[in-house]
Amino acid sequence: MRLRLLEATVELLVERGFSGTSTTLVSERAGVSRGAQLHHFPTKNDLVVAAVEHLTELRGLELEQALGRLPRGRGRTQAVVRVLGDHFSSPVFVAALELWVAARTDELLLAAVAPLEQRVGRETHRLTVEALGVDESRPGSRELVQATLDLVRGLGLADTITDDARRRARILDHWAAVLDRELEATR
Repeated sequence: MRLRLLEATVELLVERGFSGTSTTLVSERAGVSRGAQLHHFPTKNDLVVAAVEHLTELRGLELEQALGRLPRGRGRTQAVVRVLGDHFSSPVFVAALELWVAARTDELLLAAVAPLEQRVGRETHRLTVEALGVDESRPGSRELVQATLDLVRGLGLADTITDDARRRARILDHWAAVLDRELEATR
């Protein structure tokens, strides 16, 4: 029942945003009584904080699995960058984005979201370093990884307004070529 409530919360965050997500809608979507929902999550913030934790786990697992399936060798950088681009334009990212925006003006939500997002950021950085085979002790390498993550996050944000997958693919492919050259220079 708890998992159904969390999944319903994430779905509603994607569909309706934070302000359009209510505990009543969540319990209806999850197919549980309002009393059962209140037993697990007495307030909307309790529910959303639990959903943030659930999202954190989902996002990390999804990214790790996707990167783990990539072949080694030629074209790896492009494949990694594309996986990151897909990750940051997924519904899970959209739900997380809704929470970031809501947390900006809600101190209680911010207190829950900020540490989780820091953990997600560190883990995403670590996975990207591993996937690209980057030696961060080399000058400029860490910055290249972070620039890559900032780029895909920004493209994911832009994707929430308009789906421009072709443009995004061109940008990511171009960045992958630049990244390959720059990383080679740091090796």
